[in-house]
Amino acid sequence: MRKMPLDILEAWMNAINTANIEKLLNLYDDHAVLIPTFSNRLLNTPDKLKDYFEKLGSREELSIALHEKTVISQEIQNQIFSLSGIYNWRFAVDGELLNFEARFSYILDISRPKPILHHHSSQIPRML
Repeated sequence: MRKMPLDILEAWMNAINTANIEKLLNLYDDHAVLIPTFSNRLLNTPDKLKDYFEKLGSREELSIALHEKTVISQEIQNQIFSLSGIYNWRFAVDGELLNFEARFSYILDISRPKPILHHHSSQIPRML
């Protein structure tokens, strides 16, 4: 069965929601770039990604949910896709459960065993 972009996103979210760091990291190409939601750094090595997701994974009650109607999948070239949309991070800060709406974009090569080549995620700013 051929992997599709939404299958990869679902696997990524499942790995976050089950705190499966190994499964999560296995979705990222060894040369992937992550521009993360909760860091001001660009992450471009497996070790940097691991450190980021381990720290994020230590948050109490961490979960993520997709706003399914926002997802846009675009085939760029044979088996290379852009995937974008909005998801909601949720975790406890000082004992209070908080929500963080974030927009995301991925560049995926679904022909690869580690399909995420690029991932950008940022909190949605308040409107001016």
